[in-house]
Amino acid sequence: MSASTAAPRRLSRRERRAVDATNRLGSPWASALAMVIAIAWTIPTFGLLVTSFRDNRRDISRTGWWEALLPANWGSFGLSNYQAALGEQNQLGNYFVNSIVVTLPSVIIPISLALLAAYAFAWIDFKGRNLLFIVVFSLQVVPIQVTMIPLLTQYVNWGLNGSYWVLWLSHTMFGLPLAIFLLHNFMKEIPNSLVEAALVDGAGHVTVFWRIILPLMTPAIASLGIFQFLWVWNDLLVALAFAGNTPNVAPLTARLSDMVGSRGSAWHLLSAGAFISMLVPMGVFLALQRFFVRGLLAGSVKG
Repeated sequence: MSASTAAPRRLSRRERRAVDATNRLGSPWASALAMVIAIAWTIPTFGLLVTSFRDNRRDISRTGWWEALLPANWGSFGLSNYQAALGEQNQLGNYFVNSIVVTLPSVIIPISLALLAAYAFAWIDFKGRNLLFIVVFSLQVVPIQVTMIPLLTQYVNWGLNGSYWVLWLSHTMFGLPLAIFLLHNFMKEIPNSLVEAALVDGAGHVTVFWRIILPLMTPAIASLGIFQFLWVWNDLLVALAFAGNTPNVAPLTARLSDMVGSRGSAWHLLSAGAFISMLVPMGVFLALQRFFVRGLLAGSVKG
């Protein structure tokens, strides 16, 4: 019988469910619901953006942001709030630089260590590997609050208190278990034949890691990097516990928290500061979103 007259293959129950789910997600009702959710999330953010550009402080407390959009009120917009937030009194620019200095090593260090550890757990057979992996995985359930006092005490004994090292080490320790677990799962999706063929040809583990594993892990690394970056950049608990409001070390979130406590009525400055803190995360996500989607879908389809 020719291929043109062959009966079509019958889909399995799992494949039928996947097709039905895809059809439901692509329906007009699903698209309309997604639009409604997107608008509901965007309206408060847009209102905060409008407030950050309003110069008149009295109007901010007396009228809603939507009233500022009327043509008669267009003259109240300006950049004075951003100039005041970045000025010498608030110094959000210095704290912005601190956030960058804190975040970049806090993303690079744990991901680099997690890649090495995940490779060892996935492709190197050593005694106690499974037990050690379970221990690393179980560290995710340890609350951060439980570790703060012992860590702070140890930092003081080591003379690291008041430096960037306390934040780099803390974020690395807190993010390492999840990073190892996720990267290990992605590595296990790589076909064994690729690694085994390289080892048979005489390649060592270093060559296999750099030439085979690492290029295939780009979507996973980008996805984890986005998560870790956003978590560190938006962190307040670790920043307040280990850095406080030290101008030379504290990140932007700590300064915004202090402004809320001491200047809770200065909504024009808080709204401007909030958007200053949003610039970098938005840029990182938009730049890496294609890798983010690929990383989320990696391993979901076998082909």
